[in-house]
Amino acid sequence: MKKQEERGVDEYECAICKDTELVYYQEAATNGLIYEFAKPCECRERKAWRRRFKQSMIPEEFTQANFENYETSSPVQKDMLELTKKYRSLFKIIKQGDEKKKIIPAHNFGLIAVFGEQRLKEMPSSERAVLKQQHNNFGIGKTHLQIALSKQLIKEGFNVLVVSDVSFMEELMQAKKMDDEGETYHRLLSGALSADVLIWDDIGKVSWTEARERMYYTIINERYRKQKPIVFNSNEDRGTLADKIGYAAASRLIGECGEYLLETEGIDWRLKR
Repeated sequence: MKKQEERGVDEYECAICKDTELVYYQEAATNGLIYEFAKPCECRERKAWRRRFKQSMIPEEFTQANFENYETSSPVQKDMLELTKKYRSLFKIIKQGDEKKKIIPAHNFGLIAVFGEQRLKEMPSSERAVLKQQHNNFGIGKTHLQIALSKQLIKEGFNVLVVSDVSFMEELMQAKKMDDEGETYHRLLSGALSADVLIWDDIGKVSWTEARERMYYTIINERYRKQKPIVFNSNEDRGTLADKIGYAAASRLIGECGEYLLETEGIDWRLKR
């Protein structure tokens, strides 16, 4: 590998700063001495955005998701889009001299089912198909909207982490069993607790266990204490979601939504397509 000073200009992504993200300049002082200073290169924010996007763990199938290509063919989709944009407006970046201050709402934001998946499974098989058609909550664009929201926030400078319930919970539970002095577990947990915004896709999907209920509570309660928001969607309703993640966790998760909780149902666009 070539040393930095041996590389040609065309081998740098940014020829101005040679990928250091700093531009050096000199100024003469009144005593005749020349002092060297450094200022951020114009490429720094662009590269920071790329790093935030990479670290966000946005699923590959949603990398093209945005508000502009979200289809609003039904009233519920229009309501979802309107509420997502309203929630988006709560986030602001305020410049204070050379520093930037993040304004992050304490409210959570949730899109949940009117009639939960677990409730459907408990119904007699003779009634299940009809109820599924009447109260479908799958494929109506909940994840698309929340990924679109996350991408806008990332672009503006917020640190966002996107997790999918089943894989995230399984990774955490497996990490607790690893013989690495808790390093992997604490790394996963730290990411979920420290992100400005945690996007939790399909929360409550994984099967209930007492250990998983404690894990839900640990994450949700800690973010509740720190007043850091969770943006979530679920195919469960208020009652069945509480059954899946625990009543204490559900109380904090749903209770912190205020007006930013929408119960949704509609036509499955995947099946329609």
